[in-house]
Amino acid sequence: MGQKGSVHRDGIKRHASPIAIVGRIASVLSVCMYVSYLPQIMDNLAGHPGNPVQPLAAFFNCLFWTIYGLFEEERDWPIVVANVPGIFLAAATFLTAVF
Repeated sequence: MGQKGSVHRDGIKRHASPIAIVGRIASVLSVCMYVSYLPQIMDNLAGHPGNPVQPLAAFFNCLFWTIYGLFEEERDWPIVVANVPGIFLAAATFLTAVF
């Protein structure tokens, strides 16, 4: 069974499938999306807080996707990697907007 890896049972290395490549690109883009919270965190800390609703929603979204990815029968690492930064950055954005 050639699952998510690039080496099959016969030992021959194969290229990643197009959908696996899309998954990797989506993971990178998700991380970029959550890194974009950094300017808002800086504004929040400078006394110009933004609306905390969206980062709170993003926090729970990322948290639940991470739990899903970790507890699947076969862990879904692209989902986990894409969402873990969002947990921390969304939480930081929310907390700096509120406090």
